[in-house]
Amino acid sequence: MGFPDRIERTVEVAQPPGKVWAALTTAEGLSAWFGDEATIDLRPGGSAQLKWAGEHTADLRVERVEEPTVFGFTWQIYGLPEGDPRRTYVEFTLEPIGAGTRVRVVESGFAQLPEDVHRTAYDGNTSGWARELGELADYLDAAA
Repeated sequence: MGFPDRIERTVEVAQPPGKVWAALTTAEGLSAWFGDEATIDLRPGGSAQLKWAGEHTADLRVERVEEPTVFGFTWQIYGLPEGDPRRTYVEFTLEPIGAGTRVRVVESGFAQLPEDVHRTAYDGNTSGWARELGELADYLDAAA
């Protein structure tokens, strides 16, 4: 049996899609919930970077921008050596629900990893998305 290839999480927030979109696709929004510092060039092929308390940096490549419903990027895989070309693809989908928004995030590409890296990367990102989506919801609730 192969390794799980994707992580999927959903959260519902009380903010409209436009506010959620700004939280996902602007440096100000990203640095408020997804890292401590962020930069982003919001266009397919554009680059973005997230930094967490000086401990970890993630370099992203923007892949898909369909405002205000779909935002996708690739990023390096935790546990692989610096410069390894393998990346996972992360896609956020926003769906209006009443006055709020259903946010779905899917990260895929884990099946390409060797067994020793797969478990670390997959488990780490599984718990990471649960934590980060909680932080996104808290940030958006505070903005209400």
